[in-house]
This record gives sequence, C-alpha cells and structure tokens, in this order.
Amino acid sequence: MTTYDYASIGFYTFDCLGRPVTAIPPGGNTYFVEEITMAVSGAAGAAAIVAAKYGLKVLAVGGIGEDLMGAWVIDRLDQFGVDTSRMELCKGVGTSSSIVTTRPDGQRPALHMRGATGAFEVRPEHVDQVLDAKVVHMGGTGLMDRMDGAKSFALMAEARRRGRITTLDVFAADRKDMANVAGLLPNTDYFIPSIEEAQALSGLADKEDIGRHFIDLGVGCIVMTMGAEGAYYHHRDGTRLHMPAFDIDVVCTCGCGDAFNAGFATGLIKGMNPEETMRLAQASSALNASGLGSQAGVTDLEAALDFIRHTKVKGPAKVLQRVG
Repeated sequence: MTTYDYASIGFYTFDCLGRPVTAIPPGGNTYFVEEITMAVSGAAGAAAIVAAKYGLKVLAVGGIGEDLMGAWVIDRLDQFGVDTSRMELCKGVGTSSSIVTTRPDGQRPALHMRGATGAFEVRPEHVDQVLDAKVVHMGGTGLMDRMDGAKSFALMAEARRRGRITTLDVFAADRKDMANVAGLLPNTDYFIPSIEEAQALSGLADKEDIGRHFIDLGVGCIVMTMGAEGAYYHHRDGTRLHMPAFDIDVVCTCGCGDAFNAGFATGLIKGMNPEETMRLAQASSALNASGLGSQAGVTDLEAALDFIRHTKVKGPAKVLQRVG
C-alpha cells in the first residue's frame, strides 16, 4: 500500500489571466476585458489539483518563493486537500508566475517569470515520501534547473525500482531540450507531451513516426495531446489509438495538457482500459478548456464521466492497432 495515489513533481506556477485580449494597449493606455481570474497552473500544479478534484490523494512536490503568489499557491492547493508538505520555500527567488493574455479563440500567450521551479530540489531525506505514491508524475522537465538531468534521472529510476507507475510531461521547444528528456525515458511508463513538443524534441512530423522514435528510446508508451485533433496513444506492446477531441466551445486552453495528465493518471489508478483512460483524459482537458484558467471547468470525477456520456466528439475513435 502507498500513502498517496499521485505525487506531482515539478512546475507549479501562479497565473493571473484575463480575457478576451486582442492587443496590448499602446503607451500607458488601458483596454477593458470581460474577465480576470487567478489559478495554480503548470505541468505539475494544475495536474495536482485536477487529480485531487477526482478524489485522488495527492502530494505536491515543487517550489515557491517568499511572496504573496507563493502563499496563495499553497492556500489554493490546501483548499483541495493536496498535501503541500513537500513544497519547498526557496530563498532569494519569486514564485513562478505568469500573466496570461487569453485570446477570443482560447489561445493564451503569456509573460512568464521562471522563479522557484528552477530553485527547488527533492532532497535525499524526502525521497521515501515523494515516491510513496501509486503514480509518480514529473511535470515540467526543462524548467527545473536544479532537478533536470542527473537528479531527475535518479529519482525516476528509483520510482521504477519501487514499482511505481511513472508519467512524464515536459516544457520543451527545441532539440537541445532532448538532453533533459532522454535520460528519463527508460524509466517512464507514459510520456505525455503535446504533439508540438514531441515534434520539437524528435525532429519528426508524423505522429506514428514520433511514437516509434520514443519507443526506441525506451519509453513504455507515448501519449501526444493534439488540441482540436484529439490525442494519440502509442504503446510499446503495439497498441495504437487516435481519440478525437470533444466538440466544445473553447474559453481558454491554459492547463489543458496538465488536466489531461491528471485524467490519464486517474484512469490508470481506477483500472480503466486504454480507450477509457484516454477518454477520461480527453474529457478532463475539454472541461478545463470550458472556463478561464487551469481547472476552471473541472469539478469532480462523476461530472467528468457524465460529460463523457453526454458530449459529442469530433469523429469516431480510431483503434489503429490493439494488442491483448
């Protein structure tokens, strides 16, 4: 037995979001927007909250600065019952924070301060607690300056040695970022990048070629989020699925991939098959997109399952190959 269902390690950020934003005012002028909100986001932060909303026992592992944003991030995580005992208070840096300018079509250009995500580390005396989870998720590789590389490689290898399910999400935009990813892949059960990140890392364009590329590098399964085109699942055992997106009105895409991570982990923990797990992950992403800011449209697991039952998708699921 493990203490936690989900340990979410990595990128936690404070977001201030406004919509709709069509332009930045010139000079010192002011433009009016309809909505402003705050959210905990990031490949680890948003995933932690969605997992907690789904009833999982969650441990947050990351960093905050000595500022108002950090205090708010901890308070917000606490509100959802997330264990914040492994959120490190990092001296001399601010909390990772973003100003997000959400466009009318849901796209979200942002101004970001890297902050404490690059300053925290998992200390040896905390490894037992951090890895005491059914699913160990590392989210934000490429931003974790003190953890990226050897420390992350060793932590994921130890998670695998202890029999944990391991998942990985990245912050990557170039082939040079591959050095921070390659050492993690042999100890990663599920690698969950966006299609754009996977293309940037691999130098390839076609999703099936990308799938084979990362399987050859040692990962158990790659799952690529593809926005309005759905998501693609490519497993080492040969199973390949292309799941269409839900047909929704998009408000904001901030945190959609992170919500997908949490939905996917929930499916694994609940013993769902690959199709069911992918569908829950897709629903989590779609619900996230229905409100402003990460997790805004996600409430609980039953509501997500009801959403799946009653919401149209943009075409049929394609089982390209099923094994077992």
